[in-house]
Amino acid sequence: MFQNLSQKLQGIFQKLSRAGRIKEEHIDEATREIKLALLEADVNYQVVKTFIDRVKEKAIGQKITESLSPTQQIIKIVNEELTAILGQTSRVEAIQATPAKVPDRAGWPARTVRWELPLQMAAEKPTVMMLTGLQGSGKTTTAAKLGRYFKKMKFKPLLVALDPYRPAAVEQLKKVGALVEVPVFALENSQNVPHITRESLIFAKRNNFDVIIMDTAGRLHIDEEMMNELAEVKEIAQPTEILLVADGLTGQDAVNLARAFNEKINLTGIILTKLDGDARGGAALSMATVTGCQIKFVGVGEKFDDLEVFHPDRVASRILGMGDVLSLIEKVQENIDWREAEKLEKKMRQQEFSLTDFAGQIKQLRKMGPFEKILGMVPGMEFVRQQIKEAKVEPKRINRIEAMIFSMTAEERQNPDIIDGQRRGRIAKGSGTTVWELNQFLKQFFEAKKMMKKMAQMMGSGKNPRQFLKY
Repeated sequence: MFQNLSQKLQGIFQKLSRAGRIKEEHIDEATREIKLALLEADVNYQVVKTFIDRVKEKAIGQKITESLSPTQQIIKIVNEELTAILGQTSRVEAIQATPAKVPDRAGWPARTVRWELPLQMAAEKPTVMMLTGLQGSGKTTTAAKLGRYFKKMKFKPLLVALDPYRPAAVEQLKKVGALVEVPVFALENSQNVPHITRESLIFAKRNNFDVIIMDTAGRLHIDEEMMNELAEVKEIAQPTEILLVADGLTGQDAVNLARAFNEKINLTGIILTKLDGDARGGAALSMATVTGCQIKFVGVGEKFDDLEVFHPDRVASRILGMGDVLSLIEKVQENIDWREAEKLEKKMRQQEFSLTDFAGQIKQLRKMGPFEKILGMVPGMEFVRQQIKEAKVEPKRINRIEAMIFSMTAEERQNPDIIDGQRRGRIAKGSGTTVWELNQFLKQFFEAKKMMKKMAQMMGSGKNPRQFLKY
């Protein structure tokens, strides 16, 4: 998300930091370059103009905070203003929803996964969510992603097919609903959308569903017939949320679309899709300001779990290369099995860490998403993340390591010291790799075990772990 813009802004700040003492002309030059970078990213011109004016007003003649360098102070100002235009006032409701609390280290509180829901829930169930948008924006897939999201939070969601016009639209929703294990309500022999809406509400109440996600019909363009139909569905269903699903790749067209829908049916929020590529992404930077609607979620991939709550402050931080530690922590809490982590920690302390354990760690890391995406959340690692992405070696490398491990016997995985030359030839052949690759991997694994041993010795002796760097 916003890779091109992020690289340009970070380049501008690096250039600014080399200037030493920053003068007004340096600020003028930097804001001019920032303006160009934002416009090239397809951010709305009026939004850019207001943004630059506010940054210059705060930066020029302002007393610099003692704890920050002049460049850091300007980055801080840009970060604050980016957060503001992304929608600083977004309301997020935190929900605790794990099947069972997992006991942590002795004396530590039990852990629970923290889910966040930036949506208003009705006082009495079912809560109705109405998805709108043009054809091809990803509405049906987003409905399934939302269904999965609610299901993870232990709600009982229902998908409703309100597009009887597009060929196979109902079948498509049924298919994705089955994949995320969320039931779908449809009346395949009816094209009467108001009737389908009423029947779905009756069905949901009768079967005690918590949330109804209505996948409404889209068009190739906005027309009066579609808007009248949406208005009628709104009148019948009384939705708590009316969400526009907009394609983030369409730039300013998405902003204009959001404005038009908002004027007709009063949107409560926006879900931006397809933000996982190298798109310019300016729509997201413009939409909240231009329409007054908050961006609630962003689609960041094709998988049904690739739906993220939109945090303006965190996105601004990522754009400026400052990482996103909070999102990283949440991903770890959501995907890491803490019971297994405790067992692994014990094995490390006792120097019993095996290749079987290593394969288990790879499996857990895969749940968190691509490694280059995780690196993007770590402050200062944007350059490394980009290098990995451009090289396109990380997924391939991990796949080959897994292949090598799974080509070993259980005994070899538990005790890799027994892997001699003959065994190495067999493992390399079975995994489709080379003996050289296997040798390199085993060498790195043994070196890692040595480091674990030294760290365990220091932790046991009460030494400061930082002294490990001297070994």
